[in-house]
Amino acid sequence: MKNIVIGSGPAGRLASMQLGKLGEEVTLIEKNHIAGTCLNEGCMVICALTDITKFIDTNKRFNNHGFLKSQIEISYEKIVEKITKTQETLRKIEQMENESVGNKVIFGEASIDGNEIKVNNESFEYDNLLIATGARPFIPDIKGSEYGLTNKDILKLDDVPEKLNIIGGGIIACEIANIYSTLGSEVNVLARSEFLKEINQTTKEYVLKNVIPEVNVCENTNVKEVFENKVITENDDELEGIAFFATGRTPNSEIAEGFVELNDDKSIKVNEMMQTSADNVYAAGDVTGGYKLTPVARMEGITAARNMANYANKVSYHCIPQTLSLNMEVGFVENEKSECSEDDKATIKIPGIAGPGAFWNILTGDTGYTEVEFDKKNNKINKINSVSPSAPSDIAYLSYLMREDYDLDDYEDFLEVHPTTDANFRVIKYMWL
Repeated sequence: MKNIVIGSGPAGRLASMQLGKLGEEVTLIEKNHIAGTCLNEGCMVICALTDITKFIDTNKRFNNHGFLKSQIEISYEKIVEKITKTQETLRKIEQMENESVGNKVIFGEASIDGNEIKVNNESFEYDNLLIATGARPFIPDIKGSEYGLTNKDILKLDDVPEKLNIIGGGIIACEIANIYSTLGSEVNVLARSEFLKEINQTTKEYVLKNVIPEVNVCENTNVKEVFENKVITENDDELEGIAFFATGRTPNSEIAEGFVELNDDKSIKVNEMMQTSADNVYAAGDVTGGYKLTPVARMEGITAARNMANYANKVSYHCIPQTLSLNMEVGFVENEKSECSEDDKATIKIPGIAGPGAFWNILTGDTGYTEVEFDKKNNKINKINSVSPSAPSDIAYLSYLMREDYDLDDYEDFLEVHPTTDANFRVIKYMWL
């Protein structure tokens, strides 16, 4: 069967590869660069910059310990150059991966015309269609918003801004604040409501005090107007510096308007098999709304591909692990299906798990913070918020135990590698029993 995939971000790229491996005929259409927002404008750029800020932070710590004496000179221009070069390399690899399973990759802007897809003045028929066109930064209706930057502009900056006003209060706002504060910017975060609503209050307080202490966070603050080098709040406070919008994402669903049913937020409506309201038309990734996370987009793309190839598959959003990429990582996950009563809940609060990267933090007590909520009746984990150098791997692994409905005794014989996640299960189990 002829399968067309529009969009080569995590959802579209993984779906295309899955279809190719299943022996299906695939045409992958990409408007700009292969690998989508994640590699070119989003999380990979954030991770690359955070690798540098972690190094700066570690260098400072080692200098304070007295066994290393060094100064760091930052060249933002060179950072951008090397990130761009790495992106070019990865694009080639990811295109080769798709072509290696027999897929055809076309670059151009696609449009849908019934059972045909038009791109570059050519028309292609399909038996199955996957729309994986992603999302873009949401820009609120604020006067002067055209002066504001978004994640799309990070690699267009000539240098580290002297002053930066980040409009938004979620994960992206926090990650951007961490990066530019560490690189030397004076950073304000202007959150319309609460800052970092995604994590619990104690973890948030730890992040503010210990991870981004030099960032000025203003909650319940609306911006009235943006200028080229300042913003004005609704209280008429003038804050000098460039504006950066981290106010969420909006789906690139225009291609599907009038063709498939959309949700109220303009995302494409899909069922648990990633099927849209149109026959043989699927959608996956950020364009469907929901979790805007690369691993989730991959999962959705693979689910769609299997169904397109007539291998029935359903997606599950149970116990999704999430992180904040900061100088000290933050990870969190919640079992949203837990029916644990308040009487059966037990909580422990401990320093961050002493896994990889934690040794030299012990002298200053900066090992992090971990809070775990249990279902003590069923001996299971309900919720985790963790700040530690190894939080992403810790939370990914523990979320699997939660997702598979293991209790804490089921993992007793698992032998791990030290120092990775080996402390997690033992510490968490024996701290509360």
